[in-house]
Amino acid sequence: MNVILKEIDLLEEKLKIIVEKYEFLAEENEIINQSVNKLQQELKAKNKIIEEMKAEMNYLKIAKTMEGSNNDTRNVKLKINTLIKEIDQCIIQLSD
Repeated sequence: MNVILKEIDLLEEKLKIIVEKYEFLAEENEIINQSVNKLQQELKAKNKIIEEMKAEMNYLKIAKTMEGSNNDTRNVKLKINTLIKEIDQCIIQLSD
């Protein structure tokens, strides 16, 4: 009978250790999940900033092209006229 009680005590001790490890790991997992969520939010914010900067860079490129020399101005006007013709063709096709 004494041997059985010792085995039960040993089993209880092992079970307590397992429960403590589980609780510790559960807390650690929660902390890691919070950290991942925070990093994902930061990444989204930085990606948004990058996209805004890319758009601004494109606007600056267009502005720079438009304020170039007379030769560049002529080329830009030709490009704009070509785009307008393409848009007009699209409108005609949509009207049909």
